[in-house]
Amino acid sequence: MTPASTGPATGPRKRGRPARTGAADGPAARDRILTAARNEFAEHGYDKTSIRGIAKAAGVDPALVHHYFGTKEQVFEAAVELILAPAMGAPDAVHGSREGAGERMARFVFGVWENPVYRLPLLAVLRSALTNEAAAAVLRGMIERRVLLRMAGELDVPNPEFRAQLAAGHLIGIAMLRYVIRMEPMASAGMDDIVAMVGPTLQRYLTES
Repeated sequence: MTPASTGPATGPRKRGRPARTGAADGPAARDRILTAARNEFAEHGYDKTSIRGIAKAAGVDPALVHHYFGTKEQVFEAAVELILAPAMGAPDAVHGSREGAGERMARFVFGVWENPVYRLPLLAVLRSALTNEAAAAVLRGMIERRVLLRMAGELDVPNPEFRAQLAAGHLIGIAMLRYVIRMEPMASAGMDDIVAMVGPTLQRYLTES
């Protein structure tokens, strides 16, 4: 004799997107996932961050993370875009008068780095790119599309893409010494002193034919 059922029938768990609910789905859930991803990548780096960890931090099912963003690399790309958003105005600093363009760019970029709210996530992205090729590819593509190509479009000089990369490389190198390696005296130098030294070099990259 077959015993009577005492609860709802259960079957194999279906993979894919979880059932839609007002609390766990929709734009609010997507925003929570993206914020959680930014925080997880900033705190743990690319290698130690997982889709499951992002989902837990966002309070959603991991399948919903995949639904909105796809793979871990795609989640990282979305998080990097959010993290780099304050720095995306660097090309705008070059716009306008050629005079003082190098100083404006240096002051803008280091102004972003000097803000502690932005610095830690930026450091995490930079460290991830140094240790993981997938993370490096995402960061490389993001900087090229969103910063360097726009910056090159503002330059009236030969080889503008190369000039933009030279300027970016100069600034990233200083950021590495000052904020990552913390090499003295660079780490404790005054920002005005750094801008005064760096500005003329950037000016040559950006404006001299």
